[in-house]
Amino acid sequence: MLLKAALKEWAVAVDALAQGETVVLLRKGGIREHQGRFSAEADRALLFPTFEHQRPELLKPQYRAAVAPVATGWHPETITLKAWADITHIFLTDDENEVAALSALHIWQPQLAQERLKWKPKQPLYVLALRAYLLPEPVVVPWQADYGGCRSWIEMTAGIEIEGSQPAIADTAYRQQIATIEAILTVPSPNVARSPEGR
Repeated sequence: MLLKAALKEWAVAVDALAQGETVVLLRKGGIREHQGRFSAEADRALLFPTFEHQRPELLKPQYRAAVAPVATGWHPETITLKAWADITHIFLTDDENEVAALSALHIWQPQLAQERLKWKPKQPLYVLALRAYLLPEPVVVPWQADYGGCRSWIEMTAGIEIEGSQPAIADTAYRQQIATIEAILTVPSPNVARSPEGR
């Protein structure tokens, strides 16, 4: 199966997803998104590493050494694609306490998560749960001008074969992560029956 849709994310986050160290991305939307909002244009996408906006101080300590800051507008001549992902769940939140409770599940310092929540405060924070799969072999593609810009989604010039990919995280472990996220972010509907005592 060939896959052309690609989701752009910091290279350090792509590596963490590909290694099964996280299943969570946090999004509000890039400058060039439709109406400035994030939208899920595909439920399955290649993970496209970006370098320009990575800031070591916004990462948890164990991830900082993986980031070398680069000049504005810099990009490599080629991009190495290592993995793709199924976006299995998309949660929305505008609650600071919920965002804080997610801290153990992602690679960023709490301040970055809170900054993303507060940016464009009228819009919710999108919490994406992704199950990543390692490509059979890394694929090196030449940089194209169409791949640039502050946007989440791009389409690769040529489709990438994903047949034979291996999951980065086991089924049981992934389900446990989802259950943890749901316990934090899933709010009971107002019409859920409650006990007479209100508990």
